[in-house]
Amino acid sequence: MTYESDAGLLAPGRAGSPAETSTDDRAVLQAMLDAEAALTRAQSACGLAPAEAGRAVTQAADADRFDVRDLALRARSGGNPVIPLVTDLAAAVPEEARPYVHRGATSQDILDTAAMLVASRTLAGVLDDLGRMADELARHAAAHRNTPMAGRTLTQHAVPTTFGLKVAGWRALILDARDRLASVRDSLPAQLGGAAGTLAAFSAFSFEGKNVDGLALVAAYARELGLVEPVLPWHTLRTPVADLAGALAFTAGALGKTAADVLTLSRTEIGEVEEGRLGGSSAMPHKANPVRATLIAAAARRAPGLAATLYGSLAAEDERPAGAWHAEWEPLRDLLRLVGGAARDGAELSAGLRIVPYAMLENLHLTDGLIVSERLAAAFAERIGRARARDVLAGAADRARSETTDLSDVLFDVLDEEPELAGLDLAELTDPARYTGSAGPLTDRALDRR
Repeated sequence: MTYESDAGLLAPGRAGSPAETSTDDRAVLQAMLDAEAALTRAQSACGLAPAEAGRAVTQAADADRFDVRDLALRARSGGNPVIPLVTDLAAAVPEEARPYVHRGATSQDILDTAAMLVASRTLAGVLDDLGRMADELARHAAAHRNTPMAGRTLTQHAVPTTFGLKVAGWRALILDARDRLASVRDSLPAQLGGAAGTLAAFSAFSFEGKNVDGLALVAAYARELGLVEPVLPWHTLRTPVADLAGALAFTAGALGKTAADVLTLSRTEIGEVEEGRLGGSSAMPHKANPVRATLIAAAARRAPGLAATLYGSLAAEDERPAGAWHAEWEPLRDLLRLVGGAARDGAELSAGLRIVPYAMLENLHLTDGLIVSERLAAAFAERIGRARARDVLAGAADRARSETTDLSDVLFDVLDEEPELAGLDLAELTDPARYTGSAGPLTDRALDRR
């Protein structure tokens, strides 16, 4: 039996996801080959190479024709895989086309361009998953617009809210992530500058007496690739990678917010939500674990560190750097994989999420009415002043705790002792479901966003 060198055994979050396939070694190799083929075609389009050369290189640029492991091992001698790839690609085309393989380019041109192609192809699937997740969350938010639950701050019950508003908040973050990723994807540029970003090598070549217009060649190259034409070569101007890192890390965090809440709300003692597809335990037959949320949470914790490495590479020296560029390759791929897997899991989690309104209602009463103390304080203050209202309610709360009784029971005695409070409707004032403020309209407004 043979084994892949990285089959995702320790990466269940991305295993089997579209992002795993679109970022694997074969996909990266194909992207480098696509960049090489596009460069030759662009030179053909600009009249700087015969059309047959563009066709020949494009035909040869098939990743299945090359040995990925052999390229990886040979990459050690030059520090990147483009150098051995150019040798093998040139050998794979007819002799008359070989002078036009990689002509004028530097290794970083090809690998940076390939990274942008891999990112663009991966983000297409991520954006689809985020869209599906947003749709599912909108469905839950609308269905539970008025479903009351305990709002929690600093881990404790605060005031009532609604599940619809909570889910609308999750969706807002997912839409923020979608918009950031879509904007970054639309701005991903090709890279072409030659050895030091001057395009000088291209001006040294001519074909049939025609010299190169470097800027026209860059434009043609970007068109061939479906990427944005860069204003400048960005060998040490790493805005595209930093923007991509930021959007990916934000997306991981946005997905992580939903996961964090689901993990909390699905605790045995809370039980307000459940994952639709629960995972088991190797040791405890009764366990039903929120696996999707767990994997998303893991991705959210890893993403900031990977993004930090990519941000650190902004400080790249000279016209092409030693180390800063090389440090980007693996973290960028890991980020794409993490977010791709997390978005896949987020869509599945949202589609299968089970909401338990009766548990939410039961939990609202865990503090025996104290969850509405803010509302009572406002109502009492109108009649006896803020200071007196605070003292009265503090005393009532202490008594309710000591007697292990409901706050409303104590308040009936308080109303007898405070004539100014006579006539207040305690049934309404102490009902948590009637103190959700503008949760409904806020949910509606959030759901208007598309």
